Amino acid sequence: MAFVGRKPTNAPLTADDIPNGIIGAADLASGISGLITWQSVQTSDFTAVAGRGYPCNTTSAAFTVTLPATPSVGDTIILLDYAGTFDTNNLTINPNSNKIEGGTANLLLTGDREGVTLTYIDSTQGWLASSGIQEGTDGLSPIPLVEYLVVAGGGGGGADDAAGGGAGGFRTASGFSVNLATNYTVTVGAGGAGGVNSANGSVGSNSVFSSITSNGGGRGAGEGNDGGNGGSGGGGAGGGNTNVGGLGNTPSTSPSQGNNGGNAISQESGYGGGGGGGAGAVGANTVNGSNGNGGNGTASSITGSSVTYAGGGGGGSRITAGSGGSGGGGAGAVGNGGTATAGTVNTGGGGGGHGNDSGGGQSGTGGAGGSGIVILKYNSSFTISNPGGGLTSSTTTAGGFSVTSFTAGTGNIQFN
Repeated sequence: MAFVGRKPTNAPLTADDIPNGIIGAADLASGISGLITWQSVQTSDFTAVAGRGYPCNTTSAAFTVTLPATPSVGDTIILLDYAGTFDTNNLTINPNSNKIEGGTANLLLTGDREGVTLTYIDSTQGWLASSGIQEGTDGLSPIPLVEYLVVAGGGGGGADDAAGGGAGGFRTASGFSVNLATNYTVTVGAGGAGGVNSANGSVGSNSVFSSITSNGGGRGAGEGNDGGNGGSGGGGAGGGNTNVGGLGNTPSTSPSQGNNGGNAISQESGYGGGGGGGAGAVGANTVNGSNGNGGNGTASSITGSSVTYAGGGGGGSRITAGSGGSGGGGAGAVGNGGTATAGTVNTGGGGGGHGNDSGGGQSGTGGAGGSGIVILKYNSSFTISNPGGGLTSSTTTAGGFSVTSFTAGTGNIQFN
């Protein structure tokens, strides 16, 4: 029953206190516009509900709050730093395909004892902070969204009727979220060594950015061997037998990071080797005296100009040599002695395979695989630091974006 006269200040609000019974008890339990229902302390990922306040405890680990998927104008949510640990373990706010302060990116709460009241205004600005920080000065910090290109080292070409090396794995995407002042590993994979005197080439080394790994190119086979598996597969070698190319996209990624190497089909092809696979095409088989060309690579414009990466190495032969695939693949060599062409540095191109003469000599070396590269593109309001060193890099800035290219080494980076 509703109170007659002035209600005591310590008395609970009930449905009878709402004029004409417009709001019921169920509404009060779930929160109504202008009122906040406080929840228990949260310690892991959750989806917030309008009209509720959440103390968030990140003492053990950072976690993410996802805002409602279909908010209404006036919806309000409060988030508080329960234990004063947002500065060490940040709280991430995910707008859930809507906006926060006009942007679609996740945001961070990064100050200790920080709190924020978010109110949904409209589809243009989305959620706005109608009240802010209780202590500290960081506020709502945008999480950088990064476009990346990660190319691994190419595989080395084999020696003696040998095959081209496979290109390093090629992986690229945009919209990758990173946190500020957090270590992320970057590794630039080296190219594999070329084989010597009938030996197989060596597999290329992996390149890494954070959770993204591109796998080194498969080795080009030496006389009588199958090609190696990798980001792209190395070609199979000649020598009188049919030897198959290695498998690309190994281990499997989606989208695919590379293609298979080409096969060497008996002595019909002048004992030549198959081409190494590239990011854009399989390595060519040897057919009727024509040696295997390396598979073409794939172009990227992450730097602002179109550059092709991750071409496969061409196979070697006693008669004709295969060409390297576009994107740094090395050409194969004809005949005995010398060294096949190496893959181009910082493209992840596979090394060319070494040939042999009809007298059966085995002196010669396959081409080395080209080293890989890691390129990151991000809003120029942020910078990258390399605590502890260990990486070789350069940065350019244009049109509001910075592009950092890592060309050698391994180490940790931070976005600031």
